[in-house]
Amino acid sequence: MSKVLVVEDSPPQREMITTLLKDSGLTVMSAVDGQEALEQIQNSCPDLVVMDIVMPRMNGYELCRRLKTDPKTEQVPVVMCSTKGEEFDRYWGMRQGADAYIAKPFQPQELVGTVKQLLRR
Repeated sequence: MSKVLVVEDSPPQREMITTLLKDSGLTVMSAVDGQEALEQIQNSCPDLVVMDIVMPRMNGYELCRRLKTDPKTEQVPVVMCSTKGEEFDRYWGMRQGADAYIAKPFQPQELVGTVKQLLRR
């Protein structure tokens, strides 16, 4: 069973995304910001990371760059999931190494479908 790390500082959003992914058959861990995510990844590397961009301590852009430049995590797919839905935000997220970018609010099947597709790669 694939393991997904959800990095989201908003408790309702984190709970909703976690539930969606668990209901689709995935094992889900969660972190409240990029710093906590890095600590968790050191202990147990996920198969995929879903992250917000605007978070305290370390934002999603920085977390994505750190994951994609570390040889241990560079192959882990990253899905950015943010209210920052402008074309430039999407472009900048992909430039940081994100494998997919989903703007909030999103349709549940859009997130689940994207995650499943990236896990199949």
